[in-house]
Amino acid sequence: MNIFSLEGKNAWITGAAYGIGFAIAEAYVKAGIKNIVFNVRSQEAVDKAMEAYHKAGITNVKGYVCDVTDEMAVKALVEKIHAEVGQIDILVNNAGIIKRIPMHEMTRAEFQQVIDIDLVAPYICAAAVVPEMMERRQGKIINVCSMMSELGRETVSAYAAAKGGLKMLTRNICSEYGEYNIQCNGIGPGYIATPQTAPLREKQADGSRHPFDSFICAKTPAGRWLDPEELAGPAVFLASEASNAVNGHILYVDGGILAYIGKQPK
Repeated sequence: MNIFSLEGKNAWITGAAYGIGFAIAEAYVKAGIKNIVFNVRSQEAVDKAMEAYHKAGITNVKGYVCDVTDEMAVKALVEKIHAEVGQIDILVNNAGIIKRIPMHEMTRAEFQQVIDIDLVAPYICAAAVVPEMMERRQGKIINVCSMMSELGRETVSAYAAAKGGLKMLTRNICSEYGEYNIQCNGIGPGYIATPQTAPLREKQADGSRHPFDSFICAKTPAGRWLDPEELAGPAVFLASEASNAVNGHILYVDGGILAYIGKQPK
């Protein structure tokens, strides 16, 4: 018996059109997943993502248009998934945004948008899948948290607030539904080389590294940005029977940043 196998399971990964969500989907396919379901906010984005999945040789995937901050739309999507694909065994709350704006310059609407997508949406999606998981007495919910669930940094007040809240939502789902054999855990990625972080890794006009790129590499014991594929093992572990006794935990995949005080200045 392979306790890391996902054979016969269906996974819904929000926002899995590219980056971390796409990498998790690829990992689940390699682990034998039956079906991958994802959602994005436009049909154009669905079509583009489907093209990328098919190019990667993944055919057991279905994309839907859904705004995960819309409670009624999410409930309708869950019903549609049940009808067209089957039960949702694994939910990965991956959809998220970040706005790098100093707090005193950020508008309330900008702050609220980040909170809605990064914190409220995971609550809406989890609440929508939990009842059926309770009936079956089985389910896995994985929230994509962040090192900003633990640390603060300039210009990311809304993101840090949302991810800190998501960490506690993860623990509370564990507390409330653990008796139904539902495990809710989080993955806390470090600095991942994705399209979202590409601007922070761009070369400067003079050919030098972006200051933030240099900063992150110096703060990471691994000395580099991480690849999305390096989240594959943790994502499969938390979705599989191997993690049945792991609940309410945030697994940080950060190259060691949270364990590291940084290099002594020379």
